[in-house]
Amino acid sequence: MQDVKVGVIGLGNVGSGTLTILAENGEQIAAKLGFRLRVTAVCSRSVAEKQIPAALGNVQRFTDWRDVVNSPGVDIVAELVGGTGAAREIVEAAIATGKSVVTANKELMALEGAGIWDRAIQAGINLAMEASVAGGIPIHTVLREGISGDRITALYGILNGTSNFILTEIEKRASDFADVLAEAQRLGYAEADPSADIDGFDARSKLALLAALAFGERITPSDIYTEGIRRISPVDFQYAHKLGHTIRLVCAARATREGLLLSVRPALIPLSTILASVQGAYNAVWVRGHYGADTFYYGRGAGPHPTGVAVVSDLMRVAREIRSGSPGRVSPFAHEELAEYKPIPITLQTRAWYLRFRVKDRPGIIATLAGILAEKRVSLDAVLQLPSETKTDLPFVITLEPTNEASVREALEKMSALDFLTEPPLALPMETAL
Repeated sequence: MQDVKVGVIGLGNVGSGTLTILAENGEQIAAKLGFRLRVTAVCSRSVAEKQIPAALGNVQRFTDWRDVVNSPGVDIVAELVGGTGAAREIVEAAIATGKSVVTANKELMALEGAGIWDRAIQAGINLAMEASVAGGIPIHTVLREGISGDRITALYGILNGTSNFILTEIEKRASDFADVLAEAQRLGYAEADPSADIDGFDARSKLALLAALAFGERITPSDIYTEGIRRISPVDFQYAHKLGHTIRLVCAARATREGLLLSVRPALIPLSTILASVQGAYNAVWVRGHYGADTFYYGRGAGPHPTGVAVVSDLMRVAREIRSGSPGRVSPFAHEELAEYKPIPITLQTRAWYLRFRVKDRPGIIATLAGILAEKRVSLDAVLQLPSETKTDLPFVITLEPTNEASVREALEKMSALDFLTEPPLALPMETAL
């Protein structure tokens, strides 16, 4: 059977990992498909400096992506550039020329993926994006096909390996955030500008995609409530452990009576839960179905080979369709048509809360804080204070009974004006539904 020809645009970590797998695993891929996936063209601005595996044979090298997209010797374009600038042009041009597209681009797919899929359908080609979320976990396939017969009621994930590495290193070593971030940058886990990871924006794009698959709604990432991890300190893990919890950057999507509630934020989760055991740069997704109950998916969230496996698997799926001419394409968003998401405020959720204060110690502090909480009809659960050598920057924690987030925010706003605080209070929800 005739080969299916692939053009790879972008030869960074993911692109290089993809080429390695196609070269080293080519025989097994061909045995599974019944034909070969053949790389005929690659593109990078620095393509002359790139090592292309010799096993791939004669591969054309280009510095302009248009040469790949317009090549008659390419059936599938693998867009592995990232971002929303050139990547959008590449994907749109590939669709316009009748070429199927495989992408690892979470940002572009979260922002415009549903519209891109509509255009792909009209053009009669396929679009696949498994590598866009949690590279080493086939979570798209799970939601799109594996458990598509269920009705999802909740999805929780650890979707950013950089943040998870930082949090678990703070937890294990009691090191400050800045020190662990610097180490993550030295090890290559964090970029020179780490804001997309540590401020939650990378995870937000991934949650937007997974929530679309799970709940069938077209979600704009900016509609998702997002907080990062910059303020988490070793003392927070000390108190969390006293409470039988740990802290993770949790991506949450829950179906409620009011609508779909979405958030990316650091939260306390019980040490007894499976998500609490996710360490380092690993990702995990926990899904609750109405009929199938709980399922859990775990693996590396990034890296040349885990993400490359996802790209190659997508290439194989798309190649099968090209060869079979199947008209029954499954939407990468798992639904024939996505409904419009109507954002609901995060303040509607009711949770137990962890409030961490740092204060200049003096009499009456607890009474003052308790008075504000009572005024806002917030019930105090417990006060915890570990031994401390300083009284000028004394940390302690108040936990709250399950409370409406709007009331907690009102209390925090009033507390922020108190002159004994050395910094604003840190408020983290305590996730008990896991």
